Amino acid sequence: MKKKIRIGNAGGYWGDDLDAMRRQLEGGPLDYLTMDFLAEITMSILKRQQLKNPKMGYARDFLTQLETCLPLIVEKNVRVITNAGGINPRELGRKVIELAREKGLDLKVGVVAGDDIVGRLDELSAGGESFANMETGEDFSGVRDRVTAANVYLGSQPVVAALDAGCQIVVTGRVTDTSITIAPMIHEFEWAADDWDRLAAGLVAGHIIECGAQASGGNITDWQDIPSFHNMGYPIIEMGPDGEFFVTKHPRTGGLVCEKSVKEQLVYEMGDPSQYISPDVVAFFDTIEVQEVRPNRVKISGVRGGPAPDLLKISMAYEDGWKAEGEVLISGPEVLAKAAALDRIFWKKLGHKYEKKLTAPVGAGSIWPESIGGGESNEVLLRFGVCDHDRAKIEDFSKALPALILAGPSGMAASTRGRPRAQSVVAYWPALMRRDGVQGEVETLDTRGKRTRRKIQFPLEGDPVLPVHSDEPRPRHEKRTWSGPLSEVRLQRLCYARSGDKGDTCNIGVLARSEPVYHWIVQNLKPALVKRFFRGKVHGKVTRYELPNLLGLNFLLEQSLGGGGTTSLLVDPQGKTMSQALLQLKVKVPRSLLRGLK
Repeated sequence: MKKKIRIGNAGGYWGDDLDAMRRQLEGGPLDYLTMDFLAEITMSILKRQQLKNPKMGYARDFLTQLETCLPLIVEKNVRVITNAGGINPRELGRKVIELAREKGLDLKVGVVAGDDIVGRLDELSAGGESFANMETGEDFSGVRDRVTAANVYLGSQPVVAALDAGCQIVVTGRVTDTSITIAPMIHEFEWAADDWDRLAAGLVAGHIIECGAQASGGNITDWQDIPSFHNMGYPIIEMGPDGEFFVTKHPRTGGLVCEKSVKEQLVYEMGDPSQYISPDVVAFFDTIEVQEVRPNRVKISGVRGGPAPDLLKISMAYEDGWKAEGEVLISGPEVLAKAAALDRIFWKKLGHKYEKKLTAPVGAGSIWPESIGGGESNEVLLRFGVCDHDRAKIEDFSKALPALILAGPSGMAASTRGRPRAQSVVAYWPALMRRDGVQGEVETLDTRGKRTRRKIQFPLEGDPVLPVHSDEPRPRHEKRTWSGPLSEVRLQRLCYARSGDKGDTCNIGVLARSEPVYHWIVQNLKPALVKRFFRGKVHGKVTRYELPNLLGLNFLLEQSLGGGGTTSLLVDPQGKTMSQALLQLKVKVPRSLLRGLK
């Protein structure tokens, strides 16, 4: 058994840095390289592509990078695991083998499938699966006849099987972002299926590196602390058999791995931190200990976990009407008054009532809550958007927008994006099903023409149960008092933060810059205050969770992303900017809290 393995990440989403794989391979020693390409939006896009061409449905960027990196992968004996297979992993596996043959390389590829259950929905429904929307509770019958794709989030088990079979490259369909990182740990260290604490550590490691450079300085609040964003270093995990690990990156690369970068990534897209659920294990994020031991080396320890859930999550895509978006450029003076006038002119002229519509003056605070006043700009892009199930109304929108250019206020220009086009909306439907109804498959291919297939079962013992919560004793928060003069500052002086999305819910993880500041925000940064700050932006409830081990709070803002994903008309449909908005909140705090903050 190895004393440690080094697992690097070379991509956090489809569209990430196409040079990251090469830099990771050339920058220093690695045992494994993972690449995460999938999100709910990505699955919808891939499905649209496959509907046009049955041989598509995978992330082509992965093949683009292999064109130059495959010889290096074979030479260095690095094993690559990626979910770039999307909704067509078998075709991607065949493409990788073809590429290896063209380059005269001896290669074995594993293909993980079985996540696609769209053809079994009626059978599974008849067997008792309700497929109710897990976020809204809506009945599945309302969308059943419009479902175009349904993929179960598989765990690490089939990936481990592919590694055990000797595959050097493993491509998967909808395997969770964290499971592609957990799999090599199970393969190398032979962790048992019920070794919950070690598996939870693997989940935390996977969550830290799954979004690429977000763990090594990308999107960090204190961006001025990053020495360089050039030649960005991507994160690497050094994992030991006991589950204790370090986060680092290759030397002489840009970015920075530090306590702040790791903590911000930990709270990214987080729900209830006491039960971070995956198909492999439930990790208790309120047990994580983070210690920066030196620059670009952060130690993670103390992670605890509990049994894996008996219900697996499904990501479905269904047809949900049409949308179109377009914009015009408006220049000053009086640019905001012109934008308001144009808004009135356009919608009155169009005359239709749409299911969803939006006007956003991009460049004049359109993504910020009303609580943050913006100054007058010299120019804005006035963005219009509509959604409706009646395509004819969408086509009328597309024709009407260009007609504004010569018939409105002065200083207008057409957008370089051209005339808006009607696009079909493929919406997201999350659901749950029993794991014993899922059947995975591992297919191995090699350049010599040998092929094997193996079924993977996900047995269920007893009746399905909900995941368990952390049994760590929760410290009671004692109310504190502060004395002395007050200063009005923005929240960013006290905290740093990161936000992400899950459907129509945005999460904002707020991290205190000191322990005294944490106690202050626990008492003062309440859900009601956050809801008031985002008035007009957040239409559902706001829930707060405490993370004393990270000196943080996690807020869930429901109905805040315009429906989320492909159905949203917002400029920021994934809530990436929401954390930076909340950090502009003005608060009055004791001056003593400000001493020594970094």
